[in-house]
Amino acid sequence: MLRLPFLKILSRDTPDGEVVLRAQKGDSDAFRLLFERHGTSIRRFLHDLLRDKFATDDAVQETFTRAHVQLIKLPEPETFRPWLFGIARNVAFEFRRVRSFVELESDDAGIPVAVLPSPNPETLLLDEELKQQFADALNELSIPRKAALLMRVDHGLSYDEISEATGWSIPTVKNEIHRARLSLRESLRPHLGENS
Repeated sequence: MLRLPFLKILSRDTPDGEVVLRAQKGDSDAFRLLFERHGTSIRRFLHDLLRDKFATDDAVQETFTRAHVQLIKLPEPETFRPWLFGIARNVAFEFRRVRSFVELESDDAGIPVAVLPSPNPETLLLDEELKQQFADALNELSIPRKAALLMRVDHGLSYDEISEATGWSIPTVKNEIHRARLSLRESLRPHLGENS
């Protein structure tokens, strides 16, 4: 009697490591699940770095294309998420080097808002100003420092995962994130009513 190997059905609860192993063996549904799980956060991360919708679309496609091609080389399947952010980070660096981007004011939804909006129109206007100041301050950071900060604050990667994604030591990761936060605090100080 012919026995077929038992393949566990992939679900939303299947750990990334298991899904990656299946994708490494050519299971297209497994790679599709990885895209569904991580596509939105990679898109938001790239948009925060590139600030251009069309460049972001291209960068997301390039990130997942590279991940698909290089997936077989990933030695530790459970490290897929930081590995993918590392690829996205490198793609963003390449896009920034190759193209000069015009800062677009469209779709700032990915920027964390420092002040919650209120129904008062004056407060809403001030909140929008602060949001723009935050975006400007974030864009003043170097791309590597900004990427590390976004991975930690916006995407919840651990210092270990950021270290893996960037190739930096953990002390360097902590130092870069700390410096990014200090820089943001300094840039926003006049707008938050803090004294020097």
